[in-house]
Amino acid sequence: MIRNALGSLLGLIGATAAVWSPFRAWYDDRRGRDYRIEELFSAAGITAEPAALFGSLLLPCAFAALLTLAAIVLRSRLLMGLAGILVLGFAVLWMVRQGQAAGELSVGADGRGLGDGLANAFGGGALLLLAAIVMRGRPRRPRDRDLPLRDTPEPHPTPTHPETPVPPPPEHP
Repeated sequence: MIRNALGSLLGLIGATAAVWSPFRAWYDDRRGRDYRIEELFSAAGITAEPAALFGSLLLPCAFAALLTLAAIVLRSRLLMGLAGILVLGFAVLWMVRQGQAAGELSVGADGRGLGDGLANAFGGGALLLLAAIVMRGRPRRPRDRDLPLRDTPEPHPTPTHPETPVPPPPEHP
């Protein structure tokens, strides 16, 4: 139970960081909400055109947050891991497409280059994966093949103490 609670807390923190990341600068003081999600998959690549809020990088991050909430309610390690992979996957895909558009990726102290929004996305995705590892998940129910058969007779009793005599098995005529 403690592992599920700790994993849920880590998942909530990771989902919060992921959803917050599009509102921070990703590259050259351009926020993640300014990048259209279609630009990641089109041949034109990343352009200077602004994006609608739910047509931006906020969409996969918000979907990952919904997956995280479902994972917490269902105590599902799989859903938590998928949320982390989704956030990290879109962050890496954005980096590849931004690198193709700019010709290089740089980190600068003057607000130029990679920003803290991208760091929030990577940190949030990593926390979601860590939460999936920490969570214990739901207790497993025994499968039918693991349960004893009810139609078979009880096995012959075995002594628990060496002094206890074992009756002989019944003879069949």
